[in-house]
Amino acid sequence: MTHSLAAGLEKISRDYPEWKPWLAVVEEVLKETADPKWNAFVPADTQPKERSPILAGACIAFEIGSVRGWAKRLMRIAHISGTSQMATLKSAESANLDILTLFKASLCQDGKKLETIASSIGVDPGAFQAVAELIPIPFLQACGRRWIVSSAARWTEGYCPICGAWPAFAEVRGIERSRYLRCARCGGEWQFHPLHCPYCGTTDHNELTALVPESGGSTRTVEACRRCLGYIKSFTMLQGTPGNEVILKDLESVDLDVAAVEQGYKRAEGSGYFLDITVLEKWRFPWGR
Repeated sequence: MTHSLAAGLEKISRDYPEWKPWLAVVEEVLKETADPKWNAFVPADTQPKERSPILAGACIAFEIGSVRGWAKRLMRIAHISGTSQMATLKSAESANLDILTLFKASLCQDGKKLETIASSIGVDPGAFQAVAELIPIPFLQACGRRWIVSSAARWTEGYCPICGAWPAFAEVRGIERSRYLRCARCGGEWQFHPLHCPYCGTTDHNELTALVPESGGSTRTVEACRRCLGYIKSFTMLQGTPGNEVILKDLESVDLDVAAVEQGYKRAEGSGYFLDITVLEKWRFPWGR
């Protein structure tokens, strides 16, 4: 893990000491994203289709032992963290789960499927979903590294052109003040029109507003939509956040989330685009990858 990631985790831990159990899980994810084995699982397609992310409909082949070992390790880190909800995940570590079904549901942010899996093994559904949705992050980050250039071109949707997730925040960059949306799952980025809601698509300036916190000035704001009541955090900066640090910047700016929720706005849940992927064991892949 890089020095900047370690420093970011340490800062969040100091600012929010009650988050240490969850940060232990996040730290394990960030360490795993550096493992080059995930690069071998990235599909060959490199261009998003019209309104469809690159991973939409993809057939992905994994070495099942690698994925199972990673999922069990993450569940173990979670259940020993000390919180009562995550402590229930001990049975998830030892359960004989269909790991490919779990991976697909986690990658697609299929909340209903994850809730069904949690119910079948008797664990807290909220804790299980929160941790399970982190399982595909190392794979998605590998996709983001491979496709970051091709994914940003000619994409006009509010969801990620790589994995279909809703953006974690927006960045207003450089002297041109170009607006980019950022994905915390794959680290992807794509340029997006200003004064444009990424969720409902409205461009009616009467429906769009900005919330400016007392600290941070105009460089840290919340862009909110009165029509759909969605919001997105926005940061003015010279350069974009490295892909593997987006998840930390999202966490460390939780004060903006709190401010938005207090004003009646909500963060989009689930995925912006259901990927409908196929997940197979690598040896069963039909054309031998």
